[in-house]
Amino acid sequence: MRISGVNIPDEKQIGAGLTAVFGIGRNLSHSLLKELNIDPITSINKLAEEDITKIRDAVAKNRIEGDLRSEVQQNIKHKINVQSYQGIRHLKKLPLRGQKTKTNARTKRGKKVTVGSGRKAPAQKT
Repeated sequence: MRISGVNIPDEKQIGAGLTAVFGIGRNLSHSLLKELNIDPITSINKLAEEDITKIRDAVAKNRIEGDLRSEVQQNIKHKINVQSYQGIRHLKKLPLRGQKTKTNARTKRGKKVTVGSGRKAPAQKT
């Protein structure tokens, strides 16, 4: 099954499989399927062709994949241009939402870098 350029594995349940599309989470997936009267635990390879077209049409009404990604990038650029707190944190590649950075934030800041050579300089004679 393919929805808006994303391949969804056939052996997955439709409720979990739809979350492979950027912009569709568990809640949206289950509410769309409830609206279409499709059981979320149904395997994708057991769906009828008309059910698949219904799902594609319902998903197309939402902002997903490329449109959503470009909108998120525009929002980040706007915050940077306005120089809001979050924009400045984006520029510095630091966490935005108040997390501490003294010991954590390794994924944002990168690998640990030790300051100094690790050995003492030889003592000078006077």
